[in-house]
Formats: sequence, C-alpha cells, structure tokens
Amino acid sequence: MKLWKPAILSLLVILILFPFVYLVLLSMASNWRFPEVLPAYFGLKNWSRIFGSETGLLGSFIISVVISLSVATVSTLSGFFISRTVSYHPRKNTLTLLTYFPYIMAPVVFGACLSFFFLKLGLFGKPTGVIVAQFMIAFPYALIFFSSFWNERTKSLENLVATLGGNRVQTFFKVLFPIAKGMLLICFFQTFLISWFEYGLTSIIGVGKVQTLTIKVFLFIKEANFYYGALSCCLLIFPPVVLLYLNKKYVFNKIV
Repeated sequence: MKLWKPAILSLLVILILFPFVYLVLLSMASNWRFPEVLPAYFGLKNWSRIFGSETGLLGSFIISVVISLSVATVSTLSGFFISRTVSYHPRKNTLTLLTYFPYIMAPVVFGACLSFFFLKLGLFGKPTGVIVAQFMIAFPYALIFFSSFWNERTKSLENLVATLGGNRVQTFFKVLFPIAKGMLLICFFQTFLISWFEYGLTSIIGVGKVQTLTIKVFLFIKEANFYYGALSCCLLIFPPVVLLYLNKKYVFNKIV
C-alpha cells in the first residue's frame, strides 16, 4: 500500500493541474483543428491582444476587479456590524432565517425579480446596479458567516470594555476588530469570490453592457472562440489563486 500512495498522489496532482495547464496552452494557440496533433501557431499573440481594443478583456478585467472589491469590502464591513444586531436581537432565529431568502431562487430568477426596481431606479445596465445586485447576495452570506462570532465570550469582552470606561468605537477598533481579523479576511475573500464568479445577476442587471470576465467567457464560448475563451478563463482564475495563496499564508497559518 505504501508503494501505491506516491503514485496515487502524483495522479491526483496531475488531474487537478491538467485543466489549468490546458487552459494556458489553449490561450497561447490558434488554428488548432482536428486531426492536427499540434496547433498551427503557438505563442503570445492572443495575450498581446489583451491590451488592444479587439477583445476588451483588459477593460473587463478591471471592471470585474472594481466590482468584486467594492462588493467584498462593503459586504464584509456591513455584515460584521449588522450581524451583531441580528445575533443579539430577541428574534434572532427569524432574522437569520430571512437572510437565506436570496438563496431560495436561482440568481437569474432573482435578477429577473429585481429588474423592474433597478429599471425604475436607473441602475439597469450600469456597474453600480451590478454592485448593488451582487451585494444583495453577498451581504446575507456575511451575516450568516459572522453569526458565530457574536457569542457569550464576545459579549463578556464588550461588557468588560464598557466597565473599564471604553465606548462603542473603542470596543470595535481596539478589541473586536483585532479578535475578528482572521474572520474578516476570510469573509472578504469569500464575498470577493461570490462577486467574481457571479454570472446570473450580472447578465440580467447588466443587460450585456457591463461585461465582466464571466460574461466574456460565455460570449467567447458562444462564438466558438475557444482561444480567447481560454485566455479569459486564465484571467478569471488568476485573482482566486492569488487570494488562495494569501489566505493560506496570512490567515490559515496563523490560525493553525
């Protein structure tokens, strides 16, 4: 059995890495048709066009980063503060149950239900509308995530600070934020990923005008442009890989 473990582990690593390696290779190829074993061209031509106006991938990447950072920052901070009120509320169970409401429906159906109100508010087809729509599914996640932080131990610490003469601002910035730093980072990473990979709400509220990377990936696939689709997928998985590395280095290792 010991002899099989390295082989099985190596096979698993190859299976996990193969899709990512294949995406990179496909993004660097062109004119690769059956039954040719190798593509007619293999180089950085597709990547060089990312800075041009032909694909608009650079603009989509920037829009995606701005939207995801905005959603993650606002959702994490507001979720942290408001989760305290929800956790200490007499009707905590009812309020917690309501936070699951956005997840009852599929994102496309949820977006269709919201489209009328966004149209009336002038947010339809705008990045601001996409941020607000994604916030409506990221914020409940943050509420649920931080619900476990507000327990009897945390309440005792708040009471201790109040007894020593500390006000609410000092309690949050000098005590609660340092204690919850790990959870805040994890929630930020998670809400960033929720926004980053969101397609349904973005396609409905953005109506094709707000072309994030996820929208671009599906557009290239529909056009049968697999090379640009692979290139946009490479850009799509780059920030999550960076966040995973930062999460492991600065959050997970400290917790362990």
